Amino acid sequence: MSRPSRPSRDQRRSMPTVEELSAGGLVVDLARARPCAAVIARVNRAGRVEWCLPKGHLEDGETPEQAAVREIAEETGIHGRLICALGTIDFWFSAEGRRIHKRVHHYLLEATGGELTVEGDPDREAVDVAWVALDDLGRVLEFPNERKIARAATARLADSA
Repeated sequence: MSRPSRPSRDQRRSMPTVEELSAGGLVVDLARARPCAAVIARVNRAGRVEWCLPKGHLEDGETPEQAAVREIAEETGIHGRLICALGTIDFWFSAEGRRIHKRVHHYLLEATGGELTVEGDPDREAVDVAWVALDDLGRVLEFPNERKIARAATARLADSA
């Protein structure tokens, strides 16, 4: 399978730029012997499954905190109580003839109920969901910036213990 060609510098300059804002993070079950976080699997553009943190776009009038709580519940089935902000991931990519500047605000939530399921995901982006022990997240999560967010959550929980 060949890789799609990357737009040239001139093509990138002429592409319209779109700003996107999303929110999500880690919902953690602290009642387990080994605290675990709910993570989701998505299929990337190349058809490969990637394990990542639940997240999604803000809806009209929604704060990033509200969006994180909603998106995590929709994509994992787990409801949570907001504990703290963990950081923001900021990146650029090109898709469908546009340059996209995306910022994703991540939060730490404590699980308060629900059952693991992808059935509540209205976008059907999540194809699987699993509890992963916090100390295994570095091995499971696909993206380095999300592994950094997971380390921040682990450190925050260690500080509050």
